[in-house]
Amino acid sequence: MAGREYQNSNIKDADQFRGDRAGLDSEREKEIGQHIGYRYDVNLLPDYDHLTPFLKSYIEVMGWSDLNWLEDVHLGYEEGQPAVFDRNVNGWVRVPDSIKLPNNQQERDMIARELLVKFQMSDSHPLVTLRKAYMKF
Repeated sequence: MAGREYQNSNIKDADQFRGDRAGLDSEREKEIGQHIGYRYDVNLLPDYDHLTPFLKSYIEVMGWSDLNWLEDVHLGYEEGQPAVFDRNVNGWVRVPDSIKLPNNQQERDMIARELLVKFQMSDSHPLVTLRKAYMKF
């Protein structure tokens, strides 16, 4: 079944590789402590059938035809809590407990992308504070 195979093993659910440090191949996988699934299975690239309403609107407003820079954003885990990594601040943004995560990894990744975009657009993002402190005009 497409998207359910991983290095000759059967994927049972979206959390299967959480905490599985054995077999982490790349330095990045070792650094973040989890597998980067799309390295092994191209079917883990975004499935646009799972776009959230927010992401659909976001793509339309931006005039884009795809997620482009968000394609490699996936739901990960920080200290056992679901989170998405924000490269701009080099840190994890945890998924609020109020968000119920589906068992489908594509849908989880779309939620992670939406959370990341909303956080980066919010006044809570650290770069907003830096911009206010250091902008010249």
